[in-house]
Amino acid sequence: MRNLAEMGLLKNRSAFICRPTPEEALKWGESLDKLLAHKYGLAAFRAFLRTEFSEENLEFWLACEDYKKVKSQSKMASKAKKIFAEYIAIQSCKEVNLDSYTREHTKDNLQSAARSCFDLAQRRIYGLMEKDSYPRFLRSELYLDLVNQKKSSGTSTSSSS
Repeated sequence: MRNLAEMGLLKNRSAFICRPTPEEALKWGESLDKLLAHKYGLAAFRAFLRTEFSEENLEFWLACEDYKKVKSQSKMASKAKKIFAEYIAIQSCKEVNLDSYTREHTKDNLQSAARSCFDLAQRRIYGLMEKDSYPRFLRSELYLDLVNQKKSSGTSTSSSS
């Protein structure tokens, strides 16, 4: 499997994100929160989801996180409509898997475009990632390679006795 830099996923504007130590990568196995809080972990998880054609859940979750940081009420309203149209509306290009109650609840919340209008949907999608994609990521070659990398990543040694 190609590494993340080769896949073009680690460019962070002008700088590359440093490859984590095996110890850092191991901490991602403690919780999805720890994985998403680490830039390389987030990039690795995104790359993994891309291989499974299921990155829309992570993209939606990140869009919700960005939405919560918007200051202007008018920008919040337009961004809320965009997020709904892209991820929640039925037959949208990146539709996430939500139950009808959550979908309708979120649609109703768009009227106010409050910071919390996507909270329920975001929690549901986080729960899906935590129970489904995240455990598969922890068993993936991509993650296991990061955890089991040699201390001197420049040299490749054989472990035959």
